[in-house]
Amino acid sequence: MTETATESTTASASPARTRILAISLSFLVSLALMAIKFFVYHLTGSSAILSDALESIINVVASAFALVSIILAAKPPDESHPYGHGKIEFFSAGFEGALIVLAAIGIFMVGIENLLFPRPLPRLDTGLLILFGAGMVNLLLGIILIRVGRRTRSLALQADGRHVLTDVYTTAGVLAGLFLVRFTDWYWMDGLIACLVGLNIVFSGVGLIRESFAGLMDASDPLLLDEITHLVAENRRPAWIDIHQLRAWRSGSDIHIDLHLILHRETTLENAHREGKVLEALFEGHFEGAAKTLIHLDPCVDEECPVCGEVCNLRHREFQTRLEWNRTNLTSRGGAGERFTMMTAGSESSEENTG
Repeated sequence: MTETATESTTASASPARTRILAISLSFLVSLALMAIKFFVYHLTGSSAILSDALESIINVVASAFALVSIILAAKPPDESHPYGHGKIEFFSAGFEGALIVLAAIGIFMVGIENLLFPRPLPRLDTGLLILFGAGMVNLLLGIILIRVGRRTRSLALQADGRHVLTDVYTTAGVLAGLFLVRFTDWYWMDGLIACLVGLNIVFSGVGLIRESFAGLMDASDPLLLDEITHLVAENRRPAWIDIHQLRAWRSGSDIHIDLHLILHRETTLENAHREGKVLEALFEGHFEGAAKTLIHLDPCVDEECPVCGEVCNLRHREFQTRLEWNRTNLTSRGGAGERFTMMTAGSESSEENTG
């Protein structure tokens, strides 16, 4: 018993440890790259490179905030927070988005000035070479963060990874524009590139804020609901007459699921409990221990007879068909019998209108 508990604790701690290591790496690398970009700006005096460096400040601050949020999100539930601390990651994503928008304002100010009053850019060749190396490091970091974030189901890591990749796209645009400046001497393009970088950053920041708001408001997650629907449909058991009022939301690395499961009215309490545990285990296995499931067990009623294929001495109507388990059906408030009645009533009405 003790060994099993220890293994469970180790398994649950491993993703949290991985998330903390990944975001710590992000913070240290972002700090180093920020220093490099400001050094390149010192060499060249380019407002486009300054815009890239200013975004790197946001990377550093956001990574630090994400590190704190991931540490807090890893804390187990307590009396004050019975559902855990995972939603802090939504605050992290929203905070990062707000910082990105603020950085864009500073970039616009510098870019417009250099667009109106262009000036030569010294030591541009050296600056471009260093900036290219920094961009490649950032690209690798962003890919690692997104992959680890998906594997450990961390919104904060994925948000930080996408922000890092946005920084990579920014660097690529700056490199392309300044490469053109290098061969044309169109120094006004330096300011134009900075303004375009700022515009791109605004879209990125607003997207993160919207995603954060949706998570804090427990907005519906169609992809997650489709994933759960496909899972239960593929593993449907004969005893499961219907599932309805399916709801699911993410909180940090945890996935909360609640639903109503209709079983035969003569099912004993022991067997009903066992069927519920089978469904819980299905979610636990699929989501690698991250699923927190609440199942409300309902007895069948006469309206379910046409959609229930179980052998039954209490049947009042003949079995006709099993309804498909799709997202629309499983998230509806009514059970299968109610949905079947509405479908047949709609079909009869349609036939009458056609006739």
